[in-house]
Amino acid sequence: MTIKDAFSYLCVSDAAAAADFYRDAFGAVERFRLVEPGGRVGHMELDFGSTTVMFSEAFPDFGVLCPPATGAQSHRMHLHVDNADAVLAQAVSVGATLERAAQDQFYGERAGVVLDPFGHRWLIGHEIEAVSTQEMQRRYTAMCTQS
Repeated sequence: MTIKDAFSYLCVSDAAAAADFYRDAFGAVERFRLVEPGGRVGHMELDFGSTTVMFSEAFPDFGVLCPPATGAQSHRMHLHVDNADAVLAQAVSVGATLERAAQDQFYGERAGVVLDPFGHRWLIGHEIEAVSTQEMQRRYTAMCTQS
């Protein structure tokens, strides 16, 4: 078996509003959407540069639910950008909530986190230095033992 691609697939409460938000916040471009009679979006694809992210609205009968209002979730999306500070500010300006301002990280990125209006967390970062896996582990271990 050979995997050719992998795509993230997120559930949002309002796909039209989500498409507008991701366009305005991150520059995503809508590829297409499939709408059921009655208006529910069954599938939508947005192009985030070199990556496609798929979206749908909730399908409770199939166990497809949007994140809870508490923001609790098991995943985060990571966007690698040219300027994390600028993208974080842009996302906040169109409705995201800043959870962590951009800071230089041990793994060689300047990164911060926003929560979008649909309950999804986005780690936004840009490279500030090339760091080997071994150096990353050394820094991570040092960071963990300082706490």
